[in-house]
Amino acid sequence: MPLKGVFTGFLLLCSLAATAGAQESYFTNWPAGTSPQEVGKHLADHFVTSPHQYTKTIHYSEVCTWYGALQFAELTHDTALRDQLVKKFEPLMPGGAEAERRPVRRHVDDSIFGVVPLEIARQTKDDKFLTEGKWWADRQWENPQPDGLSAETRFWIDDMYMLTMLQLEAYRATGDKKYLDRDAKEMVAYLDKLQQPNGLFYHAPDVKYFWGRGDGWVAAGMAEVLAELPENHPDRARIMKGYTLMMSSLLKYQGKDGMWRQLIDKDDAWPESSSSAMFAFGMITGVKHGWLDAKTYGPAARKAWIAVVGYVDQNYDVTQVCEGTGKRDSLEYYYQRKRRTGDFHGQAPVLWTADALIREGVK
Repeated sequence: MPLKGVFTGFLLLCSLAATAGAQESYFTNWPAGTSPQEVGKHLADHFVTSPHQYTKTIHYSEVCTWYGALQFAELTHDTALRDQLVKKFEPLMPGGAEAERRPVRRHVDDSIFGVVPLEIARQTKDDKFLTEGKWWADRQWENPQPDGLSAETRFWIDDMYMLTMLQLEAYRATGDKKYLDRDAKEMVAYLDKLQQPNGLFYHAPDVKYFWGRGDGWVAAGMAEVLAELPENHPDRARIMKGYTLMMSSLLKYQGKDGMWRQLIDKDDAWPESSSSAMFAFGMITGVKHGWLDAKTYGPAARKAWIAVVGYVDQNYDVTQVCEGTGKRDSLEYYYQRKRRTGDFHGQAPVLWTADALIREGVK
């Protein structure tokens, strides 16, 4: 090999080593009680014994918590936890003892139910869960719109996680590229419709407020999709542009306490735990994949994680969680949202963030 090529290769190796070292320094050596392994284990074990929340059918926030706990079990090689999580889901399968709890609407909030059997199938290779999960993913595209988007498309920012995660999990479980292409197409459509010049997102085209958890769904959804999209995918550059613009904006709005607010751009809004965990997840994932500069985003993500863990109480319930929030064109409506404790809207993203911290970076 020519000397120039050897030198270039050496520089590349040095650069990769420096990046890995920067990640390591920001995402290790945790203060007592804040390690992602410890916090994640407590929350995952707590979820296994928690009753269903909200309605007679399984709520999307419970699905998201299940997903986070299953991923935690895999990352920590905790097969006992994984088996408990699978056992908890089995009664919800067709014909099961709790089958009446299965959601039925053709709606993003209900269809995301399919994420759990797909994640179980991905980990266990059990065909019955794969069949169940694929049914939900394929149903979501049975009658697509003329532009190729899902009939469940509604242009609320929540969907940038809720809608895309079902298709993403179908891709992960099957390897079928059609699911990934659907994801990318939806994500680009939502980016074009809802992202503002400052990088943040309105709750909907007719509701022009930067609601914390709404934007959190976006940050988490983009990070998840980008982690799977090949470098040469035609939609990757557009999604990466939207993602990096958002991450840059979030840096400016992070509070001195490490948290983000219920209304991101309002200093007088209260610190909100679910959105803060979601933003931390987005940043940690970006640093570990090399999309974001470690020296810039590593300290912000670390500060956010430690701050969020401070909102986990002695029962391993996450406090200061914004209640479920539909869109409304009223600033006061967002200011007055109630603060919940133990709500799955908060339990889920804290688990995702623990997972992101444990997950190995991309070398």
